[in-house]
Amino acid sequence: MLSYPFSQWLERRGVHFAWVIVAITFLTALTSSAALGLPGALMQPLSREFGWDAEQISSALAVRFVLFGLMGPFAAILMERFGLRNVICVALGLIAAGMLLATRMTQFWHLVALWGILLGLGSGMTALVLSAVVANRWFETHRGLVVGVLTASSATGQLLFLPVGAWLIEHYGWRTAVMPVFVACALVAVLAFLCMRNRPQDIALQPYGADPATPLTAPVAAKMTFATPFVILRSVAGNRTFWILFGTFFICGLSTNGLIQTHFISLCGDSGLSAVPAASVLAMMGAFDLFGTILSGWLSDRYDNRKLLFWYYGLRGLSLFWLPYSEFTLYGLSLFAMFYGLDWIATVPPTVKLVGATFGRERAGMVFGWIFAGHQLGAAVAAYGAGRIRTLMLTYNPALFAAGAACLVAALMVLAIQRRKAAVSAAQAA
Repeated sequence: MLSYPFSQWLERRGVHFAWVIVAITFLTALTSSAALGLPGALMQPLSREFGWDAEQISSALAVRFVLFGLMGPFAAILMERFGLRNVICVALGLIAAGMLLATRMTQFWHLVALWGILLGLGSGMTALVLSAVVANRWFETHRGLVVGVLTASSATGQLLFLPVGAWLIEHYGWRTAVMPVFVACALVAVLAFLCMRNRPQDIALQPYGADPATPLTAPVAAKMTFATPFVILRSVAGNRTFWILFGTFFICGLSTNGLIQTHFISLCGDSGLSAVPAASVLAMMGAFDLFGTILSGWLSDRYDNRKLLFWYYGLRGLSLFWLPYSEFTLYGLSLFAMFYGLDWIATVPPTVKLVGATFGRERAGMVFGWIFAGHQLGAAVAAYGAGRIRTLMLTYNPALFAAGAACLVAALMVLAIQRRKAAVSAAQAA
């Protein structure tokens, strides 16, 4: 393919091919996040056309989050067995198929199958585990920064696609709105097929930042089967830090993807704000999160990750308490977008660093996969629960207050993680 001659061309100009891998991974996560976020803008159009209420649509989207999360521990195995390129291309193919076929759906089970199952499986194959794998394989230094950049791609997906999608819904209907995501998936799949490689050694390179004198041999991967994730889970099940990180990431998903990403546009609609300005507020959050998550990656290489998480969860909780009192004015929503957006996914780099420091580099990807499963289970609970609350009480306020309180609990939970000198040293060295 093009990867070897392209890498040699870049090498002569002082650019490491690892940054091309980061760019492809960024675009992959960007299109996946756009596909995950777009259904939130379609809840009201679907309800008007098919008569499905918020609870029904939320239940289908909750299936997506569950599968998205449960794929996490197994994504690393798929990447090891079939390679990054094949996994990315298949995942984007599933997402593209789910988006395109949805334009022909007529019954509720079509929604579950296409935007619950297909979208959940496809996005789960390229979840945050892909970012962790790329950072560990292609980089010896700057791993925290790389994870921050790749994590921020989900915010960029919202930034680019949601306002466009909302405008297309308003002017041309919801079926037209899915086409930009479909086209983006197809283009990124072609790019991945041409340029993506598993490891730098595949194209005669060292990982970025590695000692040039290091022998140019790929590390021998541990033999893994589909039982391996359960073996890893059993080995860490007695570890207190694992359950603290699992619990806090459950709350992270509950207060982000499941609640705000899924229901924010519908929430704004209840207060008289149309889809386009509501999507623009989400895009504003995405802009702040793009900055905040990259900054979080930089900070996680230098400061106590427990304290970073304490501030991230605490500020998020306070911003959720503020939202019902914002009166959905430009000033109120802008204030919310700033504080909430800055740490939307800023929790990921410190969590990844704590996992690596606690459980070691070899097991970090698989352990983080299980912790990420907790994130998406929390998202599924909020996606369905907030829809149920909206159907029964005709307001989202109880869901917002519950999520805000949960974030404050998470802020206190992370302080219970024991700080060991060895773990902190390992985190800084990585």
